[in-house]
Amino acid sequence: MPYFLILLLVAGAIWWWLVRNKKPTVTPLTPTYLELLEKHVPYYASLTADKKQRFADRVSRFLDYVHIDGVDTPVDDLDKVLVASSAIIPIFAFDGWEYPNLTTVLLYPNRFNEAYETEGGDRAILGQVGEGGALQSTMALSKPALHAGFAVETSKENTGIHEFVHLLDKVDGSIDGTPDYMIPREYLQPWLRQIHQNIQQIKANKSDINPYGITNEAEFFAVVSEYFFKRPDLLQAKHPELFEMLELIFRQHPLEPDKGVDADTVATEGEAKHDDEAA
Repeated sequence: MPYFLILLLVAGAIWWWLVRNKKPTVTPLTPTYLELLEKHVPYYASLTADKKQRFADRVSRFLDYVHIDGVDTPVDDLDKVLVASSAIIPIFAFDGWEYPNLTTVLLYPNRFNEAYETEGGDRAILGQVGEGGALQSTMALSKPALHAGFAVETSKENTGIHEFVHLLDKVDGSIDGTPDYMIPREYLQPWLRQIHQNIQQIKANKSDINPYGITNEAEFFAVVSEYFFKRPDLLQAKHPELFEMLELIFRQHPLEPDKGVDADTVATEGEAKHDDEAA
């Protein structure tokens, strides 16, 4: 092979490697945005200083590639901070993860129906992920519901987190409650058992989990994820096995935020426990 062709191939390989491994440029958040995070996002406020910086950088990156628009409602800085925080909280332990299936978040002034109408009857939807057509890469959220998810700290609900968990679930091709790339294969069946056992408890009025979770496996996953990030103390006390599975899936210890977001600590502990039980 001619020498110049070898050089060309080597140069091309180096260029491809540099492009693939180039980290996206992050614009630092303004002091106003940082103040909004500290005041309105308890998850962020609980982090150590270095992790706050990482969270803020990922919020900034999210706002760079996702457009947040209002439908008959204005969009302000707090709206943007809350949407971005809803996106980052579930994936904070996964460095570099983004949402390849999202380009736009639409905020509505109230609940809406399947036709995205905010007036008239049958307006029960607080949030929805686009399934196809023009809305394939779009998420719709009720702005009041988005804000309530962060303002009412004692609740177990967070509409923003709920919808972003659906997006995570969707990345493997289907919204079915089992995000294959997040759950180690050996824990898939135990996770499905947890889903079905808890759904039966909800149906029997023996659970404090949001009854909307009985709709299907996907809604159960989104509902308990809200619970996990909003009230981890209560979830651990009332549903310890479910709590442990969610720690494994999200690789986070929400009761100890400084412990769970750096590495696969939860997965390692889970594998050790699994080995002990098998022995």
